[in-house]
Amino acid sequence: MEQHAGIAPIPHITIEAFCDSPDLAQSIESASKDRFMARAQVIVNPGGAANAAQSFRDRPTPPLIIVETWDGADVLLPQLDQLAEVCDAGTRVMVIGHSNDIALYRELMRRGVSEYAVAPLDPRALIAAVSGIYSGDGADKLGQVHAFIGARGGAGSSTVAHNVGWTIGQRFGSDVVVADMDLPFGTGGLNFNLEPAQGIAEAI
Repeated sequence: MEQHAGIAPIPHITIEAFCDSPDLAQSIESASKDRFMARAQVIVNPGGAANAAQSFRDRPTPPLIIVETWDGADVLLPQLDQLAEVCDAGTRVMVIGHSNDIALYRELMRRGVSEYAVAPLDPRALIAAVSGIYSGDGADKLGQVHAFIGARGGAGSSTVAHNVGWTIGQRFGSDVVVADMDLPFGTGGLNFNLEPAQGIAEAI
């Protein structure tokens, strides 16, 4: 747990990476298998920023694009301008370069790039960088809480809660936690035909 201190889980998003080196591609593949990335769909493609711009000319852009580059500002910035022309609203871009150039970093931030990291990046560092993009002020929340309360026993609030939870999971492909707070008579396990090893009382 210590190695993930300060890292928030990555939200339910699609991430497309465009890698110029096999080492970074391997790091991203390894990071995608981490539990902090369990809700994200990760697609790794060859090529850098220029290839990314070409790839999205005829299709929507995902919430996060990661591009690797070996180029300096004179080549990279025009490529990112081309990518910006095809990016949908809300898409974020993370650049992984091979030059620790503060002037380049400042220019990328000025142009709206969400993050600039210097290779090599191990999977943990990569997850931390992506987490930082989505855990800052104003970032989208990772989930919502809905409470269902009945005026009395048998009113049907548990049945409504179970059906709403199941529908959210099926329709949006999201992870859903159903917590029945009726400690002695909760019907979650029965309604979902499950035999949990522990109940809500033990979990609390």
